[in-house]
Amino acid sequence: MFKNILIPTDGSKLSQKAIKSGIAFAKSIKARVTACYVIEPFEPYYIGGYSPPDMPTAREFERRMREAGKTYLQQVEKAVRNAGLAYSGAVVKADAPYQGIINAAKKGRCDLIYMASHGRRGLSGVLLGSETHKVLTHSKIPVLVYR
Repeated sequence: MFKNILIPTDGSKLSQKAIKSGIAFAKSIKARVTACYVIEPFEPYYIGGYSPPDMPTAREFERRMREAGKTYLQQVEKAVRNAGLAYSGAVVKADAPYQGIINAAKKGRCDLIYMASHGRRGLSGVLLGSETHKVLTHSKIPVLVYR
């Protein structure tokens, strides 16, 4: 069956539930777990032609996102290790989260992507389509969606 399962995280509560369920599934089939956190490009915003004084630079934004990603991945690693499974994880950069997830699955030689039904995308997720939908549409690797 599946030997290496990619479980992406964005730190949301639903993502955390999917991680817990994904690890239980991986344990039941004795699969390795690979995790990823995707950093999107920095997009500065302006209000009335001016940027807010607390807006980070692109470098600071990426540093903060890498730190957050490492924290989330450490939580996944701890849960995977407690389940007695092999683990690898990475913070990856991509133009869009779905691209980063698919690329991480390919790079990690994963044979299944196990992910939450939706993430922190709000109204843009409804209007543009959720990242999960985009992964389902573009991935050649099977995707199991946790609801």
